[in-house]
Amino acid sequence: MASLFDSVPLSRGPALPNRFMLSPLTNHQSNVDGTLSDGEHHWLEMRATGGFGLVMTCASHVQRVGQGFPGQLGCFGDQHLAGLTRIADTIRAAGKVSYVQLHHAGNRSPKDLIGEAPVCPSDDAETAARALTHAEVEQLIADFVAAAVRCDKAGFDGVELHGAHGYILCQFLSPEINTRTDEFGGSLENRARVLMRIVDGVREQCRPDLQLAVRLSPERFGMKVDEIREVFSWLVASNKVDLIDMSLWDVFKEAHEPEHAGKQLLELFTSIPRGAVKLAVAGKIATPQDAQKVIDLGADIAAIGRGAILHHDFPNRTKADPNFTPRSLPVTAEVLRSEGLSEPFVNYMKVWAGFVSE
Repeated sequence: MASLFDSVPLSRGPALPNRFMLSPLTNHQSNVDGTLSDGEHHWLEMRATGGFGLVMTCASHVQRVGQGFPGQLGCFGDQHLAGLTRIADTIRAAGKVSYVQLHHAGNRSPKDLIGEAPVCPSDDAETAARALTHAEVEQLIADFVAAAVRCDKAGFDGVELHGAHGYILCQFLSPEINTRTDEFGGSLENRARVLMRIVDGVREQCRPDLQLAVRLSPERFGMKVDEIREVFSWLVASNKVDLIDMSLWDVFKEAHEPEHAGKQLLELFTSIPRGAVKLAVAGKIATPQDAQKVIDLGADIAAIGRGAILHHDFPNRTKADPNFTPRSLPVTAEVLRSEGLSEPFVNYMKVWAGFVSE
């Protein structure tokens, strides 16, 4: 049986020292201009020393207008390079593998935050987002690649393209949101063109051993399971991606599309041939037993979110006691502070019903 503490070799770059990945978590901790704060650095340092084999930043926006939340870490300019380098150096010093998640919120960028109408593959009346011009799509691709180059220069081991959760790469993939009639809309091949060109650009412009991951999610935002499965297979066939990170909402849920009735959503992705590409999965992996179960079911890496908030040393605790029981909710703000959450992050968690006690 595969162990949570097995080393996980990837086709490029360093092996992961174990199967635990820190999920990229919205946290509101960085400075207004997207530069690194001490609070964000402290959060990531504690998770690296706490045993997460792969430590991933929060979603980091590749364009100013792609910001999705206040206090978001930026990677769209060289003003962010010093902070990014500091994070990469800290994670490396802890003997862990470091990633930045590259992100653009698209029509989910709050207008009052970015100071203008958000952008989207197509005009979107619901969010008042405007359609990107052809030239702006080309610039979007270039800026994702430029951000990857910046993270490469900072010394990160890898980058992840955020193609999930209804953000801009997911918006391009979605037949409900993307109604373009040019080469970036229509067929699935066209709707995936932005993502695949970014993948190509990262491989062309970054160092050969930089690891490249892609996060995908099915079922919401117009995403069909079979289409995401096909994109998954295209990424594997490209031989340019090292890791696919599937955000499944709940890793143990059944697929809700009628054609997949009775099948576990996780199984629909573990069953796809993936060669040397590793599969990470996320979604309500709350306990060490849950983490081991997803590995037993065929995933390579367990992405931990809530558990990483409640215990900065979730992997280390699991290694010491495979039956350790994580804290139950709600917890006090003081507990969260003791686990390395800065005040903006603590305040953000208070928005989540039942997470923080009064």
